Formats: sequence, structure tokens, C-alpha cells
Amino acid sequence: MKTKILCETPDFLVCEKPAGLAVQAGPGYQADMVSELKNDLCKKTGGRSPYLGVVHRLDQPVEGLLVFARTEVAAADLSRQLADGRLAKRYLAVLEGIPAQKQGTLTDYLKKDGKNRCAHVTEAGESGAKRAELSYRVLAEQGTRALVEIRIGTGRFHQIRVQMAHRGWPIAGDGKYGAKSQTPGSIALCACSLTFYDTAGRQQREFSAYPHHPAFGDFPEILKR
Repeated sequence: MKTKILCETPDFLVCEKPAGLAVQAGPGYQADMVSELKNDLCKKTGGRSPYLGVVHRLDQPVEGLLVFARTEVAAADLSRQLADGRLAKRYLAVLEGIPAQKQGTLTDYLKKDGKNRCAHVTEAGESGAKRAELSYRVLAEQGTRALVEIRIGTGRFHQIRVQMAHRGWPIAGDGKYGAKSQTPGSIALCACSLTFYDTAGRQQREFSAYPHHPAFGDFPEILKR
């Protein structure tokens, strides 16, 4: 199984997704996290079909942390936490380009192009446009690249990738959005931290993951902190 399970309870699973693996496959055969996890749970429960609720997603070339619900009650609770910000995610990314402002908030309106599986920045009043907001902080610089920490205020399709590329800072390896470097199946974007409150005990749970994309290797000291 490509998916790594970091924590398993009766209410949820916290997993680390490798780059290149889809969270949930579309039509046709393709390996995906949901199928892997359901097969694993089925073996553990003696063949009974398990419930597995998808609370949030990551793009296929993105690596990092996800939480899945194991009951409908947990799914509803985690979805509420995602909506009100109690389920918080922190990302690390390596950008091709260095922002002039070392930290800031980016607000755009994005429109999804379903035919070409991409999105672009557009005007607020355009049909299908959705508001997208994120905050970033530059952690380190190396040559023409920057290591940044990102937190999203909205969860739009390809949001981080589009908003960064729109300003001339595409994510390393992301040829789809203009990066000069291309890494088959992966980009230098990792959901490295996940925080939420468990359904049973109402205790805050925190999880972290280390990014594996080779571009992060240019920033070894900052990543070890």
C-alpha cells in the first residue's frame, strides 16, 4: 500500500499521501487512497464493507497529510471543523521566484477549466469565478528559489498552484502552471501539518509530515527545525 497510515481510531484515519497518488479515482482503473484504505480496513474487519468519508483532498502531484472519517458522525463533525477553521492545514512549498514581500495575503478570483483540468485567475464578476485567499511567509531563500509556508483561507481547485503562478512564482516542478523545472508525478508542495479536534474526546490532535520532493533538499536546515 502506497498510503501511510499515521493514526487509526474508530472515528478517523490520518494518512500521509505520496505524490502521484490520487485521493479518489475517477472513471477507469487508477490506484487511489480511498481504494487502498477501504481494502485495508476490509481485511481488518473480516470482509465487512467499511465506511470511509473523504473530508478534504490534495491534488494528485501534491504530497502530505489527510484525515478520513470512519463514521458518518465523524464525517459531519470534521466537515464542520474544516468549514469553521478548526481543522487547519499548513503547507510548505518551494517557489521558482522570490516574493518581494516576505509575507502577505493573496486574494484572487479563480475559475476552473474542467476540460483542461486547470484553473486561472479571473475577474470577480465572471460566471463561475470563486474567491480564493491564502497567506504566505518566506522562510528561506536559495538562489532564485524560495521556501514558503502557506495557509489557505479557502479550498479552491488548484488554489495554491494558481495563485503563486499568477504572480510569477510557480511551484517547483509544476510544469502545468509554468514552472521551468518539471518533476513527473510530483511538485514541491506538501501539506506538512494538520490540526483538528477528535470527535470522541474533543482533544486537539496535531500531525506533521516531512516533504520528500527533491527541491526541498536545497533547504535542509530550515526543514529540520
